[in-house]
Amino acid sequence: MTGIDRAAANAEAFRRMTAAEPVLVDILPARDVVPGMDRRIVLTSGAPLPWEDYEGGQREGLIGGALYEGWAGTREEAIALFDSGGIAVGACQDHACVGSLAGIYTPSMPVFVVEDRATGRRAYCNMYEGKSRKRLNYGTYDETVHRQLKMVETILAPTLAETVRDIGGVPLKPLMIRALNMGDELHSRNTAASLMFARELTPGFLRLFSKLGSHVEKTVELLTEDHYFFLRLSMAAAKVSADLAHGVEGASIVTAMAFSCREFSIRVSGLDGWIRGPHASVEAKLFDGHDASEITWMGGESPITETIGLGGFAQGGAPTLQAYQGGSYAAMMARNETLYDIVEGENPDYKIAAFGYRGTPTGIDLFKVLKTGILPVMDIGIAGKGGGQIGAGVVSAPMDCFRQAAELYAARYGD
Repeated sequence: MTGIDRAAANAEAFRRMTAAEPVLVDILPARDVVPGMDRRIVLTSGAPLPWEDYEGGQREGLIGGALYEGWAGTREEAIALFDSGGIAVGACQDHACVGSLAGIYTPSMPVFVVEDRATGRRAYCNMYEGKSRKRLNYGTYDETVHRQLKMVETILAPTLAETVRDIGGVPLKPLMIRALNMGDELHSRNTAASLMFARELTPGFLRLFSKLGSHVEKTVELLTEDHYFFLRLSMAAAKVSADLAHGVEGASIVTAMAFSCREFSIRVSGLDGWIRGPHASVEAKLFDGHDASEITWMGGESPITETIGLGGFAQGGAPTLQAYQGGSYAAMMARNETLYDIVEGENPDYKIAAFGYRGTPTGIDLFKVLKTGILPVMDIGIAGKGGGQIGAGVVSAPMDCFRQAAELYAARYGD
């Protein structure tokens, strides 16, 4: 195909991405709302792989999901069911979901239902398991993790769901805009957003307290015990925003970035499928008692936030990240400024106060990445080989994905 106006296509993809108005409308079991989840299936992060290719913590997360559902009584029984096809493995994004780390979804797990106000398009994200470093999405499943997941399923999710319905939904973009002005970048730091979300629900909590009682108390405790609860909402909001920009003919804008245990991959608006490459490079600050030999990859789709101008693309507004993931604030500011050279434009809503309220760099253009040699950066949690989180850091996408994407673009649209 020739005669494509790439500049116009990219402008349209950018417009769709930034015009999104994501609203949390409900919390429901995945089986009731996520397409294709009404069967024995476990969803995981990254471009799709056959079951036998999953390894390490991502494989353990899949097995843990089967055990949690009660489809198998032992790890060995679960493996046999995956081997035989008795349990299917699915890719989160094929089901309008977005996965944190291993990204494990099973039918009974509750999900946030986030809807774009104008188009009705939906995206889903499962719920934060709690502050313990041992979590299913970090490739760990034991009795402690089982109890955490059951608490989310039976107490947290139903209480939040009734409250969200009571208040008529929660528009997420206004919270995200304010959080960026309060030191969040909405990937590795969600302190302000998590607290503001809890405040939005307070009128509903008060009205429902006589009915729900101790469940409200436990829910408020879980919402405020640490500062990562909002990340799953940020991811779902980013997913629905990026999906609105996907499928624009001729657009070279990146609409997803994801890890699996095997590779890093991207999606591009005007191309089909995933473009796969090697693992990203990482600069990590590890928790005490851990070292670089323990770092492993087990999936992760939270960099969907970076595709819409958040996370690593808003680092300059989150100075406290230097204590969490290493580096200096000066380095974060400098890195953030370089990212304006690889994007379609500045976000009209998400802004960085430290840059004079300049809009965050938004809409990664694969050709600008190749021209400048500047790689997209992402703020992520770091998983360990034995399961669990062992630190945090900054990763850079591999250039190989963008080279391949450019070749595919040329083959489809011409030079």
